Amino acid sequence: MKSNRITLVTLAAEDVPALTAFYSSLGWVIEESLEGTCFFDMDGAKFGIYDKALLARDLGRDPDSLGTGAMTLAQNFPDRAAVDAAYDRAIAAGGTVCKPPEAVFWGGYSGTWADPEGHVWEYAHNPFWELTEDGRLA
Repeated sequence: MKSNRITLVTLAAEDVPALTAFYSSLGWVIEESLEGTCFFDMDGAKFGIYDKALLARDLGRDPDSLGTGAMTLAQNFPDRAAVDAAYDRAIAAGGTVCKPPEAVFWGGYSGTWADPEGHVWEYAHNPFWELTEDGRLA
């Protein structure tokens, strides 16, 4: 088994139902919803939203030590128009603009936004990374 893989990304949430509704409004499909948590299928991985206090307890950490925005989550798109469309949808759904999509120094195109609880996303087109029909990196 490969060691360089991620099977689950979990976001700490102050308001699980509201954050779940936000991601659902972006077209994400809920796979499983339990008290204090929700999981979305990512075709071979999972994306979870977990009550911040419950997650902190599971991690043996103080809830106040669990911040947001110190990392980014990212999605790549086949072209600039697809980046713009997805970015506009995220902002219309309640995301906050961090940096509007623009041409970037490394030859691609990207923009960043934050979800309603401050988790930062990058939407990008990387002309050097080919995507499959279903959006996976080739």
